[in-house]
Formats: sequence, structure tokens, C-alpha cells
Amino acid sequence: MLQEDGTDSKKKYGANAILGISIAVCKAGAAHSNVPLYQYIAKLSNSTIRLPVPSFNVINGGSHAGNKLAMQEFMLLPTGAKTFKEAMRMGSEVYHHLKSLIKAEYGLDATNVGDEGGFAPNIESAEKALEILVKAIDKAGYTGLVKIGMDVAASEFFDEGAKKYDLNNKQPGQPHYLSSEELVAYYLSQIEKYPIISIEDAFEQDDWAGFQTLLTSVKGKNVQLVGDDLTVTNVKRIQMAIEKNACDCLLLKVNQIGSVTEAISA
Repeated sequence: MLQEDGTDSKKKYGANAILGISIAVCKAGAAHSNVPLYQYIAKLSNSTIRLPVPSFNVINGGSHAGNKLAMQEFMLLPTGAKTFKEAMRMGSEVYHHLKSLIKAEYGLDATNVGDEGGFAPNIESAEKALEILVKAIDKAGYTGLVKIGMDVAASEFFDEGAKKYDLNNKQPGQPHYLSSEELVAYYLSQIEKYPIISIEDAFEQDDWAGFQTLLTSVKGKNVQLVGDDLTVTNVKRIQMAIEKNACDCLLLKVNQIGSVTEAISA
């Protein structure tokens, strides 16, 4: 179908139609081979099957919540768990401690959730979000075992006019502008202060210099830089990110690229 469509944007047949058929064919192949879908995909991609560390999206901001928090998601990563089951338990326990802390600090109605399912209390800064996460991890008894990940989604608070990042973009009349270089310094200070091991979309999607500088700066600090808006599961942008040394981790979404075949190639 990709060959018949013949366009990068799949505008002839439509990405929704191509993706739906692609997934259906993949499932049919798994059924015909009498193996689970994940094993079939692993065979197609010539990959070793490994269970991932689950990522718990527990605090929402940015465009996913009605609070003042510019950054989009704050996540729990139970890297110290020995099994997937243990990781799920750790994440669940920290989640409930976090809920209690949010109620105590922001009120009983502050545990409403954002678009992605995380809590969306009226937190005004990333520091406040990180501090309350550290407290929840400590109360659950998992300090050192549960780390923190951030989906910054920096394109959402990049000011095209000023060509800077506004950490107060959801607080009209109170801009807090940072240049790309200043944002790098900001991230490095947070990494030193909090147990952050993953940062996704740290800069506007075409700020290649920012990504390059941060990746160089975190070398040896056990922090992964994830490309999502940066790469959009697009083979060409992924190759560009590799060549420019812009990130060292990829968020893969079949709905972004539009077919299982292309997702595997990515």
C-alpha cells in the first residue's frame, strides 16, 4: 500500500486507512503463525524480547492540564525493581502516597486528573512538581529505586516571536524567558538536584543545537534524552537526529508514522 500510495504523507489512501490495514495484516500474520502479536513483531524486526520499565505518568501540565505548569508530564520510573510485577507495585504505592501529599498541600479537589491521566493540581513550577514527587517516593520507601522522567514538550512553550522558551507561558503577563543555552543550564541544575533520568522533547522540535548541547552535557550522568516531537517516528528525522547527535532514545508511535512496517524500520 505504501508503494501504491507513493506519497510521504500518505495523502492518496490516507494514513488512517493504511495504518488500520497494516495493523490488521500484522495481527493476521501472528494468528497464522500461531504466536502472540509481540513475538511476531519481534521476529519481523529481528529483535530480542525484553519487558520495559513501566512509566507512570502521575503529574500533568502543559497543554494536558488546566494548571499553570508549563511542562507537560512528570513520570515515575521504577528502575530499581527486579521484575515487572515489582515495578508495577512500586509505581502504584508511590502514586497513592503522591495523591495524599497533593490533597494535603493543594486541597481535596486537587487530585483531578489531566488529559493523560496524571494529577493536575495547581502547581506553578517544575521544581514544585519534582519536590512533591521526591517526597512521595521517600514516603513509599523507594528512594534510589524509583526515578523521575519528564516529558517537557518544549515546543508548547517556545515563543516564536522572542525565539526563547517561556516557563510561565500559562501565566499571562508574567513571562519567564530562557534562551536555549539557559534552558540547558536549567536542566543540568535540576538533574543535579532531583533523581531525573529521562527528559523527553527538552527543546522545540527544530532546535537541534539545544538538543546537541544537552546530550553532550549529560554524557556520563545516566540520563536519557528522548525524541518524540523531535523525531515523530519519521525515518528521515530519526536519521537526522542520529547524525546530529541530538538524542539517545526514541519514543516510537505507529500512529505517527502510519504503518507497522515503517515503525519497525524506524
